[in-house]
Parts: sequence; C-alpha cells; structure tokens
Amino acid sequence: MENLTALVATQTEHLLEIAVSALIVIGAAFTFIGSLGLARLGDFYTRLHGPTKATTLGVGALLIASVIYFSTRGEGPSLHEVLVTVFLFITAPVSAHLLAKAALHLRVRSIAPPPLAVEGADAGQLRADVPRTNSAGRTESS
Repeated sequence: MENLTALVATQTEHLLEIAVSALIVIGAAFTFIGSLGLARLGDFYTRLHGPTKATTLGVGALLIASVIYFSTRGEGPSLHEVLVTVFLFITAPVSAHLLAKAALHLRVRSIAPPPLAVEGADAGQLRADVPRTNSAGRTESS
C-alpha cells in the first residue's frame, strides 16, 4: 500500500511540474509577443494593443504557475499571486482605455483611415461625401 501511495505522489508531482512548466513557457511567449508588439507596431493605438492584451495574458499565466508551485510546496495556499492577478486583470484594461481616450482627445494620428473616409459605408454610417439631414429634413452643413 505504501508503494502505491508513493507512486501516486510521484506521478502527481510530475504532473504539477509539467503544468507549471507549460504555464511558464506560455506566459513567457505571450509576454515576449506583447513586448515585440510594443517595439514593432506602427502607431500609438496598435502599440497600446499589443502589451495590453498579450502581456496581461503572459503575466497572468506566470502568476498562475507561481500559485501552483508555491501552494504545493508545503506552506499552504499562496494568495499573494492571486491578488496580483486580480489587480492586473482589473487595472490593465482600464489604463489602456484611459490612454486610448486621452490619445483620441489629443487627436493622436493613427495609421488606420478615419471612419468617414471608408469606401462603401453602410447606410447607417456617416460618410464625408453624403450630406447630412436633421429630423426636419433640412440639410446640415459640416
């Protein structure tokens, strides 16, 4: 019976090591991709997108790996990493949204064409070459 218990404990230990290793590799890959996006993408808005999405997932995976590793090492559940993860997942999207709104307010240029210049816009969308009318049917000047 002791041999069976030792075998199960050893296999569980190996599975936990594989899970932690996989999470570390996944986290490192996402973090690298986010950093590469910050360095290589063309304008402010696309540079904001890379680190916000990919790096958040990368750091989240690394923190989950840390929770698993330190929780199974005898001192009980590790809640510090859980708190950091919750804080990261709440603050990263909010800060990215605020940065994007500030950039829009400051009229930071984007490499994407403005919505008014898009060809073949739907009937519900505004286009620069189509006169706008108000509810009384009068044409408004731009």
